[in-house]
Amino acid sequence: MKQQRKKPARKKKADQLQATSSLDRTTEYASKVISGEIIAGRYVRAACKRHLDDLKNGHKRGLYFDVEQADRAFRFFPAMFTVTAGAKEGEPFHLLDWMVFVVGSLFGWRDAQGRRRFRHAWIETGKGQAKSPLMGAIGLYMIGYSGIKRAEAYAIANDRDQAKVLFSDAVALCRSDIPGRDGETLESRGDVVIRGTGDNAWKIEHPKTQSKFLPVASADSISGPKPMAVFADEVHEMRTSKAIDLWKAAIDKMPGDPLMILGTNTPASDQAVATDLSEFYQRVVEGVIDDDSAFAYIARVDKEDRPFEDESCWVKALPALGVTYPAENVRKRVETAKHIASERLATERLFFGIPVGSSGFWLEDESAWRAVQGEVNEEDCKGIPCFLALDLSQKNDLTALSACWRDDDDRLALKTWYWTTRTGLEAREASDRVPYAAYERDGHITICDSETIDYTFVAARVAELVASQQVDSLTVDPAYVTSFISACEEINLPVWRYMGPDKPAGAGLKIVTHAQGLKVAFEDRQLCMPHSISRFTDKILKQEVTIDANKMTDVCASNAVLRSDGMGNQMFDKSRSRGRIDGMVSKAMAVGASKSDRKGKRSYMESGVLVA
Repeated sequence: MKQQRKKPARKKKADQLQATSSLDRTTEYASKVISGEIIAGRYVRAACKRHLDDLKNGHKRGLYFDVEQADRAFRFFPAMFTVTAGAKEGEPFHLLDWMVFVVGSLFGWRDAQGRRRFRHAWIETGKGQAKSPLMGAIGLYMIGYSGIKRAEAYAIANDRDQAKVLFSDAVALCRSDIPGRDGETLESRGDVVIRGTGDNAWKIEHPKTQSKFLPVASADSISGPKPMAVFADEVHEMRTSKAIDLWKAAIDKMPGDPLMILGTNTPASDQAVATDLSEFYQRVVEGVIDDDSAFAYIARVDKEDRPFEDESCWVKALPALGVTYPAENVRKRVETAKHIASERLATERLFFGIPVGSSGFWLEDESAWRAVQGEVNEEDCKGIPCFLALDLSQKNDLTALSACWRDDDDRLALKTWYWTTRTGLEAREASDRVPYAAYERDGHITICDSETIDYTFVAARVAELVASQQVDSLTVDPAYVTSFISACEEINLPVWRYMGPDKPAGAGLKIVTHAQGLKVAFEDRQLCMPHSISRFTDKILKQEVTIDANKMTDVCASNAVLRSDGMGNQMFDKSRSRGRIDGMVSKAMAVGASKSDRKGKRSYMESGVLVA
């Protein structure tokens, strides 16, 4: 009798799989990216390096790559589906190279218990790269063809219509011809049952496994969901993270091999939910954060690339370019965008993965704004003239205090502190699309427990700066100067209000008022917004300022809108802004107040343009 071969131990199996992994399609893609044969951006290169490193060292953490499981998933798509739209319509659904890496990683990597390693994934590419059809196909694979009984899959979004976009791709695949089966479809032969007709389909059932796939809006009430798969597309459109947080919590509670996939285009900087998620996954693939359950494929051009001048970098953000997505489409878009500023911003973000602000950024050259973001250390600024500016809120909005340090060469450093209140915070997070609580944890803002912002909290921070820095003055909006002076008096911070060069100086911190409108007031001797914004933008464009990086500053900059008069005078217009802009107002005021008297130029105060 032939002796039965002894079943190898898991460690030995892992070693065998590692030894043969160089031949598998997932590793082949990763190797070609690292060698430069496949052109890819920074974060895809990092993801591929992570894959190759884990093939060598993952066994130390109980990880191994199961080539057979990856290949099983690869075989499923072209065997069961045909492409439903685009250049390859009617052809078998062969995975594109970038999809091979995603699918192979998600279904090939295993942990020490033999479970799938990755439980949540982030897919970020330019437009038109077939993210939605891929996620829809993965959902169908998981509910009916991966050996899981009574599996539940959900397509989630802010509203039902958005959730049905991805779900509709899954429905279309169920109704597409099965390759080589003479017009048979999964629906026609009863493998799946689709509830609802045409575009009104609302559930896909897989009777054999008693599984289901359906779209769900974040406001929908689902009784006791037990998701094996959750998919969210267009995450950059989500105003809050509530739906993602709830469904991720449900995924985390599930035993076995649940999976959550989030798909998106590169978010604008004011799309806080997707921006924060993208930054988390960027850190994961680059090894800054250790999370073996997280996978990411983030396709963006690199910072040094010039996509409006060099087409060769396009494929970094558009990995399906020239295969299912015509390059000519992008060329036409780029040509138009060269002549329309708002189109350029949208093209940079949606097609090339450049995380610019919202359409119509307040500064025409947004790259100049991004270039001056850095780190400003208060300790390094001691002994340098410092100009403070404060944009106070009436009740529970946002308050911003900015410090502007000016060195002997008139180079500036800017740092801003932010306050808001805990009362009504959840509603403001939803309306402002800003995760204030998360930003507080990361040190970007202070949340006061009072119902309104207590000006004494702000005055206390001003007092600390006065004690530690060479503070020249504090500039404020005239509407709030009396209230803030009272707050200073309450904490025993001596202040005096500057009333012009011909008036006697007082003792303590000099407080200067700053006009907010378009009027350039020389005779009234007021520091005015047109002058301040002119100096602010000039310093940014000349790269003569460093602005301390802060998520709230990103939000305010993305929301800001400039208004101009017939003479070209400009002001930040709060009534037309897309949200809170207090940090931009305080920065402009601080920069305006810092105008140097070097090279024969007198300061605003000395020339009588400051406060009446």
